[in-house]
Amino acid sequence: MKLATILAAAAMTMLTAAPAFAESFRPVESRSGFLSLVDGKSLKRLGISLAVTPGGEIRGEAFGRRVTGAWRWDGKYFCRDLSFGNRDIGPNCQLVLVNGRTVRFVADKGAGEHADLRIE
Repeated sequence: MKLATILAAAAMTMLTAAPAFAESFRPVESRSGFLSLVDGKSLKRLGISLAVTPGGEIRGEAFGRRVTGAWRWDGKYFCRDLSFGNRDIGPNCQLVLVNGRTVRFVADKGAGEHADLRIE
């Protein structure tokens, strides 16, 4: 299940049991703000490389398996639906935070586990 959270965002992680909100992370509250961070870039961490397109697509690779999915912005949340290889990970709406070149996706509208990915 933790692998599913990793791919969230992104999908899209080494996970902690609860979201830790360091003061240096700031919320991303709009679709345009999110796209200004990720458009044309890759989101990466060890074994994972993902692209999130303005057209609502998520694609990439995680640990040698293909990652595909779709996303939309809903209010203040990044909502995604992912597949990892042949496994359907399903939908989740996530709080997005940013600190420099690090994007943090916090599952369950900010109440769940988080995944940090580098913007490259």
